[in-house]
Amino acid sequence: MPAGDHMSPETGGKGQSSPFLTLVRGAIALLDWSGRLIVGVCLTAMFAALLVNVILRYAAGSGISWAYEIHAILLPWLVAGGLVIASAKGRNIAVSLLSDMLSGRARLVLNIFIQAAILIITASVLWSSHPILKASQFQTLSTLGIKQIWGYSSIAYSFGAMSLIAFLGILRTLAGEDVADLALEDTSLS
Repeated sequence: MPAGDHMSPETGGKGQSSPFLTLVRGAIALLDWSGRLIVGVCLTAMFAALLVNVILRYAAGSGISWAYEIHAILLPWLVAGGLVIASAKGRNIAVSLLSDMLSGRARLVLNIFIQAAILIITASVLWSSHPILKASQFQTLSTLGIKQIWGYSSIAYSFGAMSLIAFLGILRTLAGEDVADLALEDTSLS
């Protein structure tokens, strides 16, 4: 069988996926898994700290003092991980009316415009958060003694990853892949 005759679900059954697109999809999947890992670790650590604190309060009459501050570090990372997962899966909030009305090249142009807008917005958030990140280097949590930069750095992770995902979405669209074909009616959680 000649190359390209194998059906590929990534290309709508039109043949093999190019190695470039496979690499791009792999990078997006890696970002998705990084978000999953961050969410899992944060949820587990926050729940464990809260559980141990409650048990100690009831059993010993006093809990662990840092159990309340750990959330100041982990909650922003939990949200950041969720943002990256949603962005990588295309599950962030979207209005798909115009995208659903268009097809072919017009839909691909709209996809490029949307991904470019996301890229510009996320890059501007990264740029504008620079003073906040700088200032947070001098703020310390009183009980833990940890600098606030550890929580605020989640901004750089989440918006950096979303910028990269948008850029990779542009590359996928330029390669002819319809990144807006999400079948929202089948995957909606509402």
